[in-house]
Amino acid sequence: MIFSEIWNILVINFKRFLAFKFFNSMFTGLSLGTVFIIYSPLDPSIYSVGGISLALATMVIATQYNRLIKIEFFYLISLFVEIVILIIVLAVLIFSLNPLIAAFVYISYQVTFFFGSYLVRCETLLLGSKEILSKVDIFKQLGYLSGLAISFVAYKYFENYLLVTGNSQQVYMMHYGLLVNELIVIFILYFSFDRKLN
Repeated sequence: MIFSEIWNILVINFKRFLAFKFFNSMFTGLSLGTVFIIYSPLDPSIYSVGGISLALATMVIATQYNRLIKIEFFYLISLFVEIVILIIVLAVLIFSLNPLIAAFVYISYQVTFFFGSYLVRCETLLLGSKEILSKVDIFKQLGYLSGLAISFVAYKYFENYLLVTGNSQQVYMMHYGLLVNELIVIFILYFSFDRKLN
């Protein structure tokens, strides 16, 4: 009862949420080139298994929309997804790139993708306003484009100024930037939900 009352006072702060979407999409842009290098040791069949798992998990979660499409679950699942991504980045930085880490990264990303459809549906229903949804999509694309541009400049800097030409080394170094970006994402996400003390 007390838990329910506490979570019922969560309200989305739209301005901060837009900032969250910007930096969240920036991470996608920054990380786009990294996954192709990280996944290179994996057997192609793993992608089939991952795709099947994703489809099944998405269907199971979809059957629970009546229970899950609430602001408290939206907040908790969003936070869970970002923490998993933070763990992925830390794992790469701590253990470097190897086949075991490649499998760990792939599986962990698949877990976050399980909630992809849910988060999109929930976001649409909770935000409601067409104007706000329009701004969300614009900020997402701006963040994505910024991430792509920054990653392009970063890779050229690694290659031409730091003389780091190996793909694996460049991807490893990029994860320091991803770490900073993901910490910002989690920080802004936490403060994107105001807690009304009524």
